[in-house]
Amino acid sequence: MDFLTILGLVAGALTTIAFLPQMFKTWKSKSAKDVSFVMLITFMSGLLLWLVYGIALQALPIIIANAISFIFNLIILCLKIRYKSN
Repeated sequence: MDFLTILGLVAGALTTIAFLPQMFKTWKSKSAKDVSFVMLITFMSGLLLWLVYGIALQALPIIIANAISFIFNLIILCLKIRYKSN
């Protein structure tokens, strides 16, 4: 693995794990009132486009980071919808 691939994987890992505290906090508190629905949809749209871009380039760091980030944000979105009445 070359340096740029490792750099991309580290950058992707750091930006991806940044969503874990929000996901766990939302899950634990059963409240997502402070999470913006519009931000989630907009951000997830961007992640999906980055994923398509990464697939087109066959760039593993872009694919992995954006696929996992998309899943984490999808979980947050589902929790937001689930806990909407709270």
